[in-house]
Amino acid sequence: MSKRKLTRQQAWRIEKIQKERLDRAARHAETVDQLWAEGALGDPIRGRVVARFGKQVEVVPCDLMGQPQGNAVRCHCRANLSTLVTGDQVVYQLSDALGIVTALEPRLNVLARPDTRGQLKAMAANVDQIVIVTALEPAPQPELLDRYLVATEIAEISPLIVINKVDLLVQRSDGMRAVEGLKARYQAIGYSVVEASAKDPQGLKALAACLVDKSSVFIGQSGVGKSSLVQALLPDEVIRVGHLHQQTRLGRHTTSTARLYAYQGGGSIIDSPGIRDFGLDQVSRQDVERGFIDLARFSGLCRFRDCRHHQEPGCAVQDAVRQGTVSKERLASFHRILSTLSEGNA
Repeated sequence: MSKRKLTRQQAWRIEKIQKERLDRAARHAETVDQLWAEGALGDPIRGRVVARFGKQVEVVPCDLMGQPQGNAVRCHCRANLSTLVTGDQVVYQLSDALGIVTALEPRLNVLARPDTRGQLKAMAANVDQIVIVTALEPAPQPELLDRYLVATEIAEISPLIVINKVDLLVQRSDGMRAVEGLKARYQAIGYSVVEASAKDPQGLKALAACLVDKSSVFIGQSGVGKSSLVQALLPDEVIRVGHLHQQTRLGRHTTSTARLYAYQGGGSIIDSPGIRDFGLDQVSRQDVERGFIDLARFSGLCRFRDCRHHQEPGCAVQDAVRQGTVSKERLASFHRILSTLSEGNA
């Protein structure tokens, strides 16, 4: 389909808006640099990025352990700083007119996901734990869960799998079997799995205990109830919560930007936008194999170093599947993910 040609007036308006934005950004940058040069800023304050809004960030003061304390401040950033993301630890200074982030502290780690162009884009930084939320509705997608787990292994951040909405078990005869099957598959690999329900006060105990004194980022497909869990864990916060589409039973995007909240039990929680896919096309085959930790235990024992774990002779992974040590579903998921890698990475 050919693109609709813009009229002269439409093209002029677009060009005018873009110029106004560039001029506004240049004025902000000039103001920031002038305040910096004149020494018109207050004392340096250690803080943590709560959320990012275009070229501005919201920053909250934090203690030496990175625990948020006090009220958040909207800040501009010095032009020489890298792009900031939620969870970044920074130094900021205040003036009468505005707050300015003047330095970015080294990141301990960063969780990234591909953007619409397939390029890796940072989602959150300085994270102790990635909470992967799945649920009975929308239907669980084990391959998507496997993609998340590969990302956690690459980032070297501990994952916690949460099966949400277990209150629906009373409405579905097959629900208990589905939950138990999912738990058994990933617990056998060595991952921590807990059940949760935002509608049952007792349904948050196991999850809440896993969040104490940790910086945790919640991720998962749209509609699995990430924001509902965060709202239940943080009742004093006002968090936008969505609902499943009545016909498709798929989630709708309600969280538009990753946002950090202080957790009363100690630590912090980052609520991230829901996604329906988590591409790994820019990741190497070696990284995917490393991310499947159950397969990686055996892949080094294969007869051939470049074994693809299909029907090659002497494949230790296939032997492990036949013996029931490795799930055949996980191996199938591994092969499907490999088939999506960009040319040169597979």
